[in-house]
Amino acid sequence: MITTILAAVGLFAGTNVDDAVVLTVLFLASRADGRPRPAQIWAGQYLGIAALVAVAGVAALGLTLVPDRWVGLLGLVPLALGVRGLVAAVRSRGSDDDAPHPVATGTLTVAAVTIANGADNIAIYTPVFRTIGAAAFVVTAIVFAALVAVWCLAGAWLGSRRRAVAVMERYGHWIVPLIFIAVGAFIVLESGVLT
Repeated sequence: MITTILAAVGLFAGTNVDDAVVLTVLFLASRADGRPRPAQIWAGQYLGIAALVAVAGVAALGLTLVPDRWVGLLGLVPLALGVRGLVAAVRSRGSDDDAPHPVATGTLTVAAVTIANGADNIAIYTPVFRTIGAAAFVVTAIVFAALVAVWCLAGAWLGSRRRAVAVMERYGHWIVPLIFIAVGAFIVLESGVLT
């Protein structure tokens, strides 16, 4: 049991380091603009991670839903959200409306970003879930659920730093979309779907 828990912690941490950055940006945006609300970030993160685990679990049972080479196309979700936010920032430049334009505005968009950012996790989780058995899968899912809370708390803490909030209030309408574009482009390029 302890080995399973430690393996689950390592698996989650190793595959979700980049998600900590995205969560921090979302919490910064929430403090600067009020959207998405913290509860929506938490709910979206749980929903997204649950979807990733569910897809990997089904794939581990031998029911491949999406060919591996196409999973990288999920990177288009944060890419599109980032482009939308950047277009809104460009349109408001020079106007009286200099407020940041949130990229993710609710639970479903946070979940979509989480799924897109973690789409490559499916390729890692699937073979692990295939080999660990049902009991270890349940333990792993519980550990993942606990670690989502840790990730959200860390993102909220990092997103509450006064200097970071000041920077986000001033430049967030540019920073957030650019980070989402970078995350989406990285997912698409790393997946090899374009080659």
